[in-house]
Amino acid sequence: MRARQQFRARTRTVRNSVGCYTVSAIRRVNLAFLVLTRRIIPCLDVDAGRVVKGTSFVNLRDAGDPAELAARYDEEGADELVFLDITASSDSRDTMVEVVRSVSEQVFIPLTVGGGIRSIEDVRRMLNAGADKVSVNTAAINTPELVIEGAAQFGSQCIVTAIDARRVAPGEEFPAAKDPSLSVDANSGWQVFTHGGRNPTGLDAVKWAERTVALGSGEILLTSMDEDGQQDGYDLPLTRAISLAVPVPVIASGGAGTLEHLYDAFTDGEADAVLAASIFHFGTYSIAQAKEYLAACGVPMRI
Repeated sequence: MRARQQFRARTRTVRNSVGCYTVSAIRRVNLAFLVLTRRIIPCLDVDAGRVVKGTSFVNLRDAGDPAELAARYDEEGADELVFLDITASSDSRDTMVEVVRSVSEQVFIPLTVGGGIRSIEDVRRMLNAGADKVSVNTAAINTPELVIEGAAQFGSQCIVTAIDARRVAPGEEFPAAKDPSLSVDANSGWQVFTHGGRNPTGLDAVKWAERTVALGSGEILLTSMDEDGQQDGYDLPLTRAISLAVPVPVIASGGAGTLEHLYDAFTDGEADAVLAASIFHFGTYSIAQAKEYLAACGVPMRI
């Protein structure tokens, strides 16, 4: 929290030649702060063994072979990679282990795997297949003990809670949450969904983020269902609300369409990392272009 506040406090913006708002005071930031580099993470949403990309979790189109894309992003300098089997939970099947293994063999950067993780044995199987971290969403809500036990056995750094959130509409009705203290209420801005965005839970997104961190999650992968695939920018109020509510890193996901959107997620959204798919899969920008732009804007990056 303090690092995020320092980052914003030292951001005195002026226009520069690359068209972004840069940090004029960045040279005065001490080295201890500078090592808190922000991360760029391509996302491989996988369905039936192929990388796909949709809009608001529907209208999927093919984006390529997961192992080939993974190798490309590793070569381009991505900081991490996320592999999500997006239909494993909704189809009630296990994550595709062999695909995970083939992807892990292509990369030398941290790999997070999610989708269809329901038990400690599933976590162990993914880690043995080459994952560095495991992302849980539906199972974390249905069985919170999975987060507790996973953190105890493998360390909090291995357990990522994925949160798929949608804005609350005026007058919208919600299912009853299992824990009433986490329910959507009159002050809630976003509701959590499971099973690849298909099922509403009645959970307030900010409250659930706080709870899952208390259970042992070491990172939050936060996806805006409203902005996913729209390429109009991240849901900055959502990202900021959760980033300021929890003491662990938050990965912003859903909505990147320009390099400025990445910058906004780091500054206005207070995110520690940005996840993106369309802008990288379809060649709009490269990882190098994104990092060069953000570094020129004063965002600490690993170049």
